[in-house]
Amino acid sequence: MSTSLRNVVPTLIALLTGYGLMQMGNTLQGTLLSLRGGIEGFSAAEIGAVGAGFWIGIVIGSLRGGRLIRRVGHIRTFAALGAIASTAALLHLLVIDPLGWVLARAMTGFCFAGLFMVVESWVNGAATPQTRGQILSIYGMTGLMAGIGGQLLLPTADPAEFQPFCIVASIIAFALVPIALTRAAAPRQPEDEVHISLRRLYRQSPFGVVAGFLCGVSTSTFFSLAPLWAQRRGFDDASVALFMASGTLGGFLATWPLGWLSDRIDRRAVIIGAAVTAATTLLALVAMVPRDAPPWVIYLCAALFGGTIIPTYSIVIAHVNDTVARDDFVAAAGGLLIMQGAGAAIGPIVGGLAMSLFTRGLSMTIVTAQLLIALWGAYRLARRPAARRVTRAGFVVEPPVPVHAR
Repeated sequence: MSTSLRNVVPTLIALLTGYGLMQMGNTLQGTLLSLRGGIEGFSAAEIGAVGAGFWIGIVIGSLRGGRLIRRVGHIRTFAALGAIASTAALLHLLVIDPLGWVLARAMTGFCFAGLFMVVESWVNGAATPQTRGQILSIYGMTGLMAGIGGQLLLPTADPAEFQPFCIVASIIAFALVPIALTRAAAPRQPEDEVHISLRRLYRQSPFGVVAGFLCGVSTSTFFSLAPLWAQRRGFDDASVALFMASGTLGGFLATWPLGWLSDRIDRRAVIIGAAVTAATTLLALVAMVPRDAPPWVIYLCAALFGGTIIPTYSIVIAHVNDTVARDDFVAAAGGLLIMQGAGAAIGPIVGGLAMSLFTRGLSMTIVTAQLLIALWGAYRLARRPAARRVTRAGFVVEPPVPVHAR
């Protein structure tokens, strides 16, 4: 470990512990709501709308959270939003209604956007140019591991009861402790806001903008509705947890190899290959794997599928950074977040409607999104054979819910 990295370890431990607990509670809550919605008799479209609500809140919070941080500071913002997010988890018990759940989930997304902005800006402030790539990669891997832990907590309580919601609220509340008690100085928030132009970003990277949107469609649809699919397939709570954790674990294991490969060949080719693999895996799972297949076969398919869709957004960001000026990195990341968030808000709604109308509606939605990534990528490869930048930005692991401070 380098000296510069060792100097920020105490700060990183506090930040990453809080961030990991937040991500653990958020992942558990997402799966829990899908299962509990099925138990309560919600339609697939209504459960998809609940999942979309979180991403609507993420996008709004990402656009507004920076002002709150500038106004009251990092620690006060984190404490206030964490308290609201912890309370919002319990609102699902008080109002068991699809619209009420959408609103509560949107509130959670808004709060989590601000919480992640606090952590990301603090992590960036603690990093140096020499350590930023290492630190942000550790940050991203922490989010993935916490997501696996959150999924595996599902069998500890019956989703039909109140206890799992209390567990979610408690985990989010505990996430406040390490950051609220840290003695590390919070970074100064820049006075100027970054101007984001989606039109300009599209001119700079047409493939990146479209792929970012479709990445949001794919990942949010899977994580919002796959638990319901597994429940309908006859999985018990432990099996649903292992199924979802397998998808996240696959993403964790595949992130570095795909990132390493994307640093050595055209990143678009890696994204196209991952999209084709994801579509093929999902089609094989729903069309060829029988209902009485051993659980490990389905877990393996989930791991392979997650290993192709989860790392893709990180590679998309790296590709876009290859095509824009270094001064435009933050604006480009913000624009991609908006596109990913828009896709993530639309995906569960479309996927839920498709599940309500067709037996294989969920797989149809995700496969379509992945094939569109592959087709658009192949078209852009033909139009622009190579990236314009000679010196490419290094690959950095992005967290499952990327929220870039502005």
